[in-house]
Amino acid sequence: MTLPPPDPGPLPQIIAPAGDPARKTQMQGIALLLLAIVLFSLMDATAKHLGETYHPAQIVWARFVVNLGIVVLVLGPRLRRAIISQQPRLQFARGLSHIASSGLFFTSLQVIGLAEATAIMDINPVLITLGAAIFLGESIGIKRVIGILAALCGAMLIIRPGAGVFQPAALLPLIGAFTYAAGAILTRLTRSDSTATSVLWSAMVGSTLASFVVPFFWQPIAMGDLWIFALLGLFGTVSQALLIRAFALAEASAIAPFGYTGLVWAGLWGFLFWGTIPDIWTVAGALIIVIAGIYVWVREARAMQRGA
Repeated sequence: MTLPPPDPGPLPQIIAPAGDPARKTQMQGIALLLLAIVLFSLMDATAKHLGETYHPAQIVWARFVVNLGIVVLVLGPRLRRAIISQQPRLQFARGLSHIASSGLFFTSLQVIGLAEATAIMDINPVLITLGAAIFLGESIGIKRVIGILAALCGAMLIIRPGAGVFQPAALLPLIGAFTYAAGAILTRLTRSDSTATSVLWSAMVGSTLASFVVPFFWQPIAMGDLWIFALLGLFGTVSQALLIRAFALAEASAIAPFGYTGLVWAGLWGFLFWGTIPDIWTVAGALIIVIAGIYVWVREARAMQRGA
């Protein structure tokens, strides 16, 4: 599941030229992002595996509770300072959007393939562009609108409403992409808070809300599955930390398109663990989404260059 990058600010250039010291850090950022995407895809595969036995509410709860435990341990004495937010209402809304997107995505995995769900969810970068124009007043031209519409068409190609192969569950990651984009917009609105504060609030809100819901769906966890639940949370926490570090080292426009490698990993895990192979419509739709996403990213980077 793709995560939205932190707001990059003005971008001087898309890729640093050879010999520029910034190029080394960009390459490090790319490497960290690629590793983060692998771990995110493994988290999704782990969630799909657990979904064969446990309710999605229990899986979401474990994902956020383990995340919160690790964040608290890492912050240690800085916890009291990190928990103070200048915009608690927005942070709560941001946490709500994150747990909503996780719940929708994990629920969809019980019915549809990992590659299909990931491809549909990957329209969120272009939705972020649209949301920034609507709610933040950022400019958006006709070419970006075309890119956004193309990505939505790609998602519809995968979902194929009205076709005999249509699964209503395929709409869940589509809705999840919208809630994820909302979380990204809220992240931009809470930039006055530190990264530690945002990460902590996301984990706290997710854990609290999931704890209210999970008793209604709880079933005893087999001893042999405890380590898998722990692994789920660990994958999510480490991948999130790597993602943040990646965008701290390199310009977003230089590394963000590499996030689409998650489609490759999702297809690979789906084949290795469940023997599923995406059909031609899914592949075609995924390609449209990737091309549209990269196109919008490039347009954004060029616009930032002109405004720098």
